[in-house]
Amino acid sequence: MAELRDLVIFEYLKIHQLTIEPKKVKATYTVKKMADQTEVSNELVYSYNSTFFDKKEADDVNLASMMLVQVAINYGLFCKEIIFDGLFDEADKRFIQDMVENTSREIYINKFLSPNEFLKPPFDKLEAKQIERYTAAKLVFENTLFPHLKLTKMQASPAADKFAILSSGGKDSLLTYGLVKEIGEAHPVFINEAGRHWYTAYNAYHHFEETEPNTVKPWCNSDRMFNWMVRQLPFIKENFQNIRADIYPIRLWTVAVFLFGVLPVARKRNIKHVLIGNEYDSTVKTMHKGITNYNALYDQSKYFDNALTRYYQKKGWNMLQYSMLRSMSELLILKTLVKRYPELQRHQVSCHAAHKEGEVMKPCGNCEKCRRIVGMLTALDEDPKRCGYTDVQIEKGLKALETKTVKQIGSDASQLYYLLVSKGKISKNESTSKLAKEHKEITMLRFDNERSMLRDLPEGIRQPLFNILMEHADGQVKMTDRKWNSFTLDENAFSQPYFLNEKQS
Repeated sequence: MAELRDLVIFEYLKIHQLTIEPKKVKATYTVKKMADQTEVSNELVYSYNSTFFDKKEADDVNLASMMLVQVAINYGLFCKEIIFDGLFDEADKRFIQDMVENTSREIYINKFLSPNEFLKPPFDKLEAKQIERYTAAKLVFENTLFPHLKLTKMQASPAADKFAILSSGGKDSLLTYGLVKEIGEAHPVFINEAGRHWYTAYNAYHHFEETEPNTVKPWCNSDRMFNWMVRQLPFIKENFQNIRADIYPIRLWTVAVFLFGVLPVARKRNIKHVLIGNEYDSTVKTMHKGITNYNALYDQSKYFDNALTRYYQKKGWNMLQYSMLRSMSELLILKTLVKRYPELQRHQVSCHAAHKEGEVMKPCGNCEKCRRIVGMLTALDEDPKRCGYTDVQIEKGLKALETKTVKQIGSDASQLYYLLVSKGKISKNESTSKLAKEHKEITMLRFDNERSMLRDLPEGIRQPLFNILMEHADGQVKMTDRKWNSFTLDENAFSQPYFLNEKQS
């Protein structure tokens, strides 16, 4: 049986040779393999359509340094050393150290101790061990290129009415954009990852390009870099790109790669709020054989948002990161989007196997995501054709729901099946009867002591935000004594101190 430390196969991973241009930053990733002592290298690049960087400015060089190391945070299990060559302060170093260790633990549990069809034997059967530090790599910080630049602690005062939105073309970022347009100034940022993920963003981006002047589309080749790194890992099957799976072979620190591409926009435009569209069920804290982990969802959880907010405060940038949708289920998000902002919903593409027809991306109609979107829109008495599904795909999707389930937490899936069966949209059989159970709380705003707390939202946006959401939710509930109980979202609830202020008091 392989051991955890058998995964160490690189003498080092070095992120170095940073290049900073007004519209582009890049760094070289070099790995030295223990097996044959050879080195191989590749470049990670972010580029923008307008000027965001000045290589003479320490703050710009510092931000570029942080952007370009995000991909490397995934590889702490596999290296003796990771060398970060750039301009970093103590807050940066601490953030990187903490996130490398957290990601190492997450990858160990969720990629090596959990089913992963990309692994070769014997690495698919690692033994679970509780240890003090999961990261194998010694983390080394160097500054060979910018010793002449000095970072000074700032205290920025970003504009409280400006919101940067990490946008993907899915329902979460579309709804977030619609909400922000009612209460502030929206700056949607679409990271054009050099891969097929861009297909999901294509329709929404081209709509925003015509209608929203604050729209930005940075380009990044992170998808190619991730695939290049996978090819260096001998315990991953060589045909990994031909394996159909809903997971990546190794990486779990992914959202941050895109998020750090948003930060130059937020910093230059003096934006206070950095928004990611994550829902109620993406915050999970669990145990695997005694080892705490976030079920492979850390970078979609409120813990990730709060960690980034603390980092922004330590840097003096004073930005706040959060999701406006933490109290909402996937079904309530789609309901609010399609009922309140139908002109935005028609640009939704959630399918990761979309294809181009003319100048529009169309969903495949075959995957689990398509099945889920067709089912939810049908359950909401809306027509899936409005976001590209054909009559044939809709019929096929609903038929598939009669024998196949969807990737939602139990109560969410039960409510979806309850609505579909009770409205006669799918037939009642042994499978659907077992799944279909009414959970009224799924279309309500939900609050509890972990996943969804008002204290995680800045005080100033609570009332205007929930005044909108309450028009579409079927009520508000709070988890007490392991049961959902109705309560009133009033001034008293809204006045709870923000988590940062609570910590400081």
